[in-house]
Amino acid sequence: MKDKIMDERINFLFKAILSLRTEEECYNFFEDLCTVAELQEMSKRLQAAKMLNDNFIYTEIAERTGLSTATISRVNRCLKYGNDGYITALERLEHKK
Repeated sequence: MKDKIMDERINFLFKAILSLRTEEECYNFFEDLCTVAELQEMSKRLQAAKMLNDNFIYTEIAERTGLSTATISRVNRCLKYGNDGYITALERLEHKK
């Protein structure tokens, strides 16, 4: 997928995200960039990835996050066969604890 989406605009977006230093800066940037619904959806997917990684079952993840089982399945495929983006983030978050 990287080859399909990689371009100067997306590189610029990622560089902007990587330039943010605090949670407050992230809130400010993402509130300007995304709708509330988009932010909530992304946070639910990350929560689902964490729960899948912690061996929760789909029905419990769906109940707790409000995600459809189809979306949970997609997140699971990314965890198993993706580019390790979720895994990298989850491991780094766990390491920061």
